[in-house]
Amino acid sequence: MTKKNQQKELSISALFLPEIRELLTKKRFSEVKALMARIPAIDIAERWHNFSEQEKILIFKLLRASLAVELFEVLKFDDQSFLLDNLDNADVSQVLNEMAPDDRANLFKDLPPKVIKKFFKLMKKEEVEDVRELMTYDEGIAGAIMTTDYVELRKEITARAAILKLQDTLSFDDDLDISLIYVTDAGHKLIGLVELQDLIKAPSNMLIKDLMESTDFIKINEYSPDEEVAQSFKRYDLIEAPVVDEHDELIGVITIDDIVDVIDREATKEIYEVGKMTPGEGKIISYATATVKELISRRAGWLVFLLIFDFLTGTVLKTFQNSLSSVVTLVFFIPMLLGTGGNAGTQSSITVIRGLATGDVSFGNLKRVFKIELLAALMMGLIVGVVAFIRALLLQSDPLVGLVVGLTMFLIVLLAICTGISLPFLSKKMGFDPAVLAGPITTSFVDVIGLIIYFKVAQFILPILK
Repeated sequence: MTKKNQQKELSISALFLPEIRELLTKKRFSEVKALMARIPAIDIAERWHNFSEQEKILIFKLLRASLAVELFEVLKFDDQSFLLDNLDNADVSQVLNEMAPDDRANLFKDLPPKVIKKFFKLMKKEEVEDVRELMTYDEGIAGAIMTTDYVELRKEITARAAILKLQDTLSFDDDLDISLIYVTDAGHKLIGLVELQDLIKAPSNMLIKDLMESTDFIKINEYSPDEEVAQSFKRYDLIEAPVVDEHDELIGVITIDDIVDVIDREATKEIYEVGKMTPGEGKIISYATATVKELISRRAGWLVFLLIFDFLTGTVLKTFQNSLSSVVTLVFFIPMLLGTGGNAGTQSSITVIRGLATGDVSFGNLKRVFKIELLAALMMGLIVGVVAFIRALLLQSDPLVGLVVGLTMFLIVLLAICTGISLPFLSKKMGFDPAVLAGPITTSFVDVIGLIIYFKVAQFILPILK
């Protein structure tokens, strides 16, 4: 597509809403249909909330069948439910039968049993069986994100016979992506795969068994966690991977678009967890649809928990109130010490949490991680300790106070980094998500222990406190 054409398409995508409404008002439906055919389904979905209910039904009916299905798949559940409730049976039947199996199963998991029963009556028998099978998988595993749309061949046929078979079994309007073709035996056991481009270029009499590649490293068990699936896609640079059962029989495939959704969801969860918020299964907080209730429910719990945890800070200050009253200047440096400690702990914990998520960090290289981080902690503690000493000396002109602040800063940074490393591993060992436990608690833990260290160092160095 030329730059001029790209700009034209972008302008259509940005301005189509008022134009479509005007055409609908004038009942120029053929023009609406032609215009909508030029706009990607995802762009229509993003502006779907701007249309009235009547406009939504009318527009959906005007879309060509393939675009209607594609749009339906990317709409939010509430919008999908609205269309299913307001379209006639023929339209509902077409949408449900043509949907991608994985998207259809996700939709049905959220529908009431009575509604599911009603829709099953409108669907083809094989599609109903497919939905029932996919709905048996729990969220978070490979089976829940796989699709049962794939192409398979037998190893004994030739390349020419394989191409002819594909032409006979696939229709021109089929949206199935066949960049990869899977090779199975008579028992439906996966034995290899063939790339479509290799099949096209192969000599016509070449057997599939001589053309196929191994799937040993990329095949995925149906119960593998989707985080592991995402790591496999990244490790082997995959665009698609076969899913097998315990008997190595091919039962589906996972495509890159599903993995992008998994990666996006996991990244969102980690960001919210590290930010001390309820992750909400990776659901993004969109201000276009967010409510005050949602924000409170996602944030208030952690705030209250951490507030209770931080009650210990007040207890520590009360314990050392005599020291504070004797050397009031110690109070001036508390925010600086605890703030720097919290930042240092967060830096190390986020690095380790991310490493655990990607597989770069594990219990196998725990010693190396600790060694590198500990050396870094010593150097960074020394650097910020010297800076803190200079700052305290300039502010109070008392070398001993400067020494207390500088030494405390060194020890707090050392404590913070060690805590930031240890808590994610401890969380993982206990079976918790490291981002949930380690991220929020690191800062609060450093605050409490850091204060104790501060006053103990002051009592050891300052003559007035001995």
